[in-house]
Amino acid sequence: MKRYIIVVAGGKGTRMGGDVPKQFQLIGGRPIVMVTIEHLHALDPSLNIILVLPQEHIEVWNTLSKEYSFAVPLQLTAGGTTRFHSVQNGLALVDDIDDAIVGVHDGVRPFVSQNVYDNVYREALISGAAIPMIDIHDSLRHIIGSNGASEVVPRDRYRLVQTPQVFKLSILRRAYEQRFVESFTDDASVVEALGHHVVGVEGNRENIKLTTPYDMMIAKTIMECWTPQQEI
Repeated sequence: MKRYIIVVAGGKGTRMGGDVPKQFQLIGGRPIVMVTIEHLHALDPSLNIILVLPQEHIEVWNTLSKEYSFAVPLQLTAGGTTRFHSVQNGLALVDDIDDAIVGVHDGVRPFVSQNVYDNVYREALISGAAIPMIDIHDSLRHIIGSNGASEVVPRDRYRLVQTPQVFKLSILRRAYEQRFVESFTDDASVVEALGHHVVGVEGNRENIKLTTPYDMMIAKTIMECWTPQQEI
């Protein structure tokens, strides 16, 4: 079995603020996307990594790779107009191997644990499609209309979804041959549009997506006290 992961890092970082795209902002003294990739490589040195960046960010990446002595082997390609099209471009670099398993991961999620990585790839090999999810601890309410009215919903029926979302190559290729629609919010939704069931595995709470300055504050704390083998 050959494992791939497509790291999608196409965000402009409008919610993060500043002039630097969020994937290139620093945590632990290194660009976030670099930390993410180095972390994935440490989890599985045999993992085949494909990085998808906006065309206009590729030269920035090349410059930063030299500046930070980045040494993880990977394939690099330009993204598309949406995340869907960026994943399509990444898939084009995956070899046609019958038993290949392909993950898709957010470039600004640097803290997936070893246990989650192992479990989500293992489940994808069995069922064809697997995603990490975590429980919701806060109460949830459903907004009714535009007058501010709301109603409580049972939180035990909902989960927060993370990445990497992992699939057998044959399933993911067929899924991304579909025409893009706005309801495709992640890779699981694209695969489910084929009628294929997606299995959830337990995620790790540290595996946050860094999109705001508040997330960066949390990330700095995680960097100080967390290892992939010991979840908080």
